[in-house]
Amino acid sequence: MQKIKPFDHLILILGVLFLCAPVVMALMSSTHAAIDIHSNGLSLLPGGNGIETYTKVLTHKGGFTGDVTGLLMLRNSLIMGLGFAVGKIALSMMAAYALVYFRFRFATLLFWAIFATLLLPLEVRIMPSYQVMSELHLLNTYTGLIVPLLASATGTFFFRQFFRSVPDELLEAARIDGAGPVKFFIDVLVPLSKTMMAAIFIIMFIYGWNQYLWPLLMTTDESFYTLMRGIKSILQVWVGSQIPDYNEAFALAVLAMVPPVAVVVIFQRMFIKGLTESDK
Repeated sequence: MQKIKPFDHLILILGVLFLCAPVVMALMSSTHAAIDIHSNGLSLLPGGNGIETYTKVLTHKGGFTGDVTGLLMLRNSLIMGLGFAVGKIALSMMAAYALVYFRFRFATLLFWAIFATLLLPLEVRIMPSYQVMSELHLLNTYTGLIVPLLASATGTFFFRQFFRSVPDELLEAARIDGAGPVKFFIDVLVPLSKTMMAAIFIIMFIYGWNQYLWPLLMTTDESFYTLMRGIKSILQVWVGSQIPDYNEAFALAVLAMVPPVAVVVIFQRMFIKGLTESDK
């Protein structure tokens, strides 16, 4: 039996405390009144305004139009996260399928050209993308929020590596059975790719959920605001003697962590298996 090393466990415990302390502090501070946070700072002890604060951020209508609620922003963030994840998986799988199974010249060069787009962050291509969406009249729409960012070099890379590990005997057997390219893709590759799809889903969902700059540029209609914009707008309030609603900002931050954490917890086994499995 391997001997337990107390020092190793101490390092792990300290790491967990270091990562969890800000979350606990945000959760506890969200249960205090904004004036208490402003006067006394953050707290590690619960206050008495938790239910009131979370009810208010979820249901109270606010913003310039007076129609924005936390549930609305939560829905918009969820639509972006799911739209990014599903769209990127679909496009990445089709691109990787074409690169691996369709024999055409310069396929490898084309793949590396796609992969090189990782060197171009969103900030570099944000203005051309915005101009295209503006000319297509897709500002303040879910289509404009999601579609321009669906192309994914990361997803294409992972699915390409996965498809290259699939035995050629499966392709030959599918051809003997009379399966065409579409049937082989849907009936063979998609079921085999479930673990990889789960892994990419987690990555892309969190990527879409945490978007701030792109929604900030693409939306002026408050009905399309996401949780990230909501948190920022709360903290920007400072007029005269009015202080920001720190407790509401912390409450929104805590709520914004729940869906990504839930996705990771639900798909963690498939996530690890999808990124480490090599024998299919």
